[in-house]
Amino acid sequence: MKREPPRSLADYAPLAFPAVMLVVFFVVPFSTMIAVSFFRRQQGGFYTPDFVVDNYARFLTTFFGGVLGFSLMLAIMVALVCVAIAFPFTFLLAQTKRRVQIVWLVVMLSVLSLSEVIIGFAWSTLFSRTAGITNLFVWLGLMSEPQALVPGFGAVLTGMVYQALPYTVLVLYPAIVRLDPTLTEAARTLGASPLLAFFNVIVPTLRNTIVATLIMVFVFALGSYLLPQILGRPQHWTLSVLITDQAIYQSNMPFAAAMAVFLVLISLSLVALTLFVGRRETA
Repeated sequence: MKREPPRSLADYAPLAFPAVMLVVFFVVPFSTMIAVSFFRRQQGGFYTPDFVVDNYARFLTTFFGGVLGFSLMLAIMVALVCVAIAFPFTFLLAQTKRRVQIVWLVVMLSVLSLSEVIIGFAWSTLFSRTAGITNLFVWLGLMSEPQALVPGFGAVLTGMVYQALPYTVLVLYPAIVRLDPTLTEAARTLGASPLLAFFNVIVPTLRNTIVATLIMVFVFALGSYLLPQILGRPQHWTLSVLITDQAIYQSNMPFAAAMAVFLVLISLSLVALTLFVGRRETA
């Protein structure tokens, strides 16, 4: 069937409601945030309308530059670890029976229903000294005495990977389940082992899907707020944590808005890159 172009304004009617929602819930708040980011902060937590770039200039300081660098590095590590675990898991899941796939997908969806607070406190208990996993290591003889693994960078990374892993699997699943099974069969016929067939055939075939998933998980992890606070030290706090700190506790709304604008622009640019990669894959 050939798609016909719109011929009248009535043909655009289905787009009216989404357009209004986009303007009300994104364009207006984002425009307000941009405007506030240029305001001038006064003593006592007040601010007045102005056009100053001091709030953006503070990004050039060592402290906030370090926080931004750590936030980007942490989001990159979470994306890489999630894809490295989720891709082979999802590929093996796609080889199982349909009933088994449904059970695992329901489990993934149930994990996604957990709030960030529950995940954070569950992992803090698991990594604690009194009731944590190190007590099991002591019982097995692998450690002499239990130790607390929180707060620390490893705990933050583990919690964020746990939170983002189901999302990663659900993003990869549609592309992997549609993969032509004859590709691996042909590789096995030509003498390739299952491992070589996976890395030399499956991974290159889904290269664009992997890149798009990496970007989407990166954007998802970049906005993490509670887990770095619950499982990490102040040096492990991300830019999202500092935005809340500046807005609520420091009463510096212009600087908080400037950081939020910067974070949203990074996310939007990566989402645009994801759409570009997806368009190339379908072309």
